[in-house]
Amino acid sequence: MLPRYARNIATLSIEENESLSQRRVCVIGCGGLGGYVIEMLGRLGIGHITAVDGDVFDESNLNRQILSDIEVLGVKKAIIAQQRMSKVNPLIKIDAITERLTQANGKQIISGADVIVDALDNIESRLILEALCEELNIPLVHGAIAGWYGQVSTILPGDKLLSRFYAKENLQGAEKKYGNPSFTPAMVASIEVSEVLKLLIGRGELLNKKVLLIDLLRQEYEVIDF
Repeated sequence: MLPRYARNIATLSIEENESLSQRRVCVIGCGGLGGYVIEMLGRLGIGHITAVDGDVFDESNLNRQILSDIEVLGVKKAIIAQQRMSKVNPLIKIDAITERLTQANGKQIISGADVIVDALDNIESRLILEALCEELNIPLVHGAIAGWYGQVSTILPGDKLLSRFYAKENLQGAEKKYGNPSFTPAMVASIEVSEVLKLLIGRGELLNKKVLLIDLLRQEYEVIDF
């Protein structure tokens, strides 16, 4: 057991921890949610991470996006994620995809992953991602934030939760209405990573066919069946 993973043990068995080096996780979005997700996956020791984002950092990202600082403004987010992980955990491999996920390129981007993480900021792209995961039979961990509020769900092939959860006639997310503070993405990303880990080690109860609704203003948490 490498010293860098010693504090994982007890939460994970040695065998579970060592198995993570062979697993592949694809994170779609490297901003508020995705930056924290990539940071935690890399520190856990996930062997292969694909970081996908076509955007660059700008000044409005500095209030919440862990990968951003004033020196990387104008630089592709996926490239910074890759550079960051090379310093945090050089034992893992991280691929940077500097394109937005679309219907046309999505299948090629996510093929071969054990788990996909939704760290997107718009509903239209989420629906495309869910359909691609369904087609390729890959589990999808969904997370979204809006102001004080967040939600998380684990979507297995056949669930088609997002296409039922989001009304197709209204693809305007709540994020633009309620804003993006620093703390909500960190919390939602943590829960997403815990769901990814449970999928990879095959242990624990998943938020499958359920949505965890988080209200940090009132400290209320509710799991609804879907």
